[in-house]
Amino acid sequence: MIKADERREEIAEYVIKLGQVRIDDLVEHFGVSRMTIHRHIDRLAQQGVLRKLHGAVTVQPSGLYESAFRYRVTVNRAEKDALAKAALDYVEAGQVIMLDDSSTANAVVPLLLDLKPLTVITNSVPTAALLTNVDAIDFICLGGQYHATYNAYIGIVCENAVARLRANVLICSASAIAGTTAFIQDQNVVRVKQAMMAASAKRILLVDHAKFDRIALHAFEDLTSFDAVLTTEGLDDARAQSLERAGVRLRIIKTTAQ
Repeated sequence: MIKADERREEIAEYVIKLGQVRIDDLVEHFGVSRMTIHRHIDRLAQQGVLRKLHGAVTVQPSGLYESAFRYRVTVNRAEKDALAKAALDYVEAGQVIMLDDSSTANAVVPLLLDLKPLTVITNSVPTAALLTNVDAIDFICLGGQYHATYNAYIGIVCENAVARLRANVLICSASAIAGTTAFIQDQNVVRVKQAMMAASAKRILLVDHAKFDRIALHAFEDLTSFDAVLTTEGLDDARAQSLERAGVRLRIIKTTAQ
């Protein structure tokens, strides 16, 4: 029998895919009672994932579910791949590279295989799956409490593990950008990312231009704290100039060959 949290994840993914769905359609699609659907939708609405309408449900634009890895990895794939390729400019063979739980950092992993030998550290389960048993990569998986929403290890155990390590380069991402501040939806994820910042000599932030129009709850770090902030073309010139005047080391990455 499917667990309640797994069913809620399926419902959220289904609504995210379609944008808006009638309650009756959810009942039919998942083959459960109307009461059961309402119970799951109410919980997802409380979590800020979905918004309940009269007889229907829609995606909450700033919802927590934007952090779900299986959803994030499919969003803006071309932008992620372009940022991942550009991130290699900051990596050298023999270094210790730390990757956060973001789908953007995950996109870097296949490219690292051409820069071996490396030591790679991460709290991301999907990233770990790509790095186990790879020759010439010394892989360290950070432990902690597993969180299914992020498909990653977070919490105090993970934070303490990070604090005992030192990396040459951190490659990470954020949920949203406001002014010169990067934001993350979950404060527990923020603490892990901040620990990673403190443990790394060089910090590289990868954020596609759409992140500048989103909202997330918790402040992560000022953009001036990063050695480079890579974003994709689409950021308007005025905003880019404002960031550069504020001291942000901004780099615009093209998503297509010119």
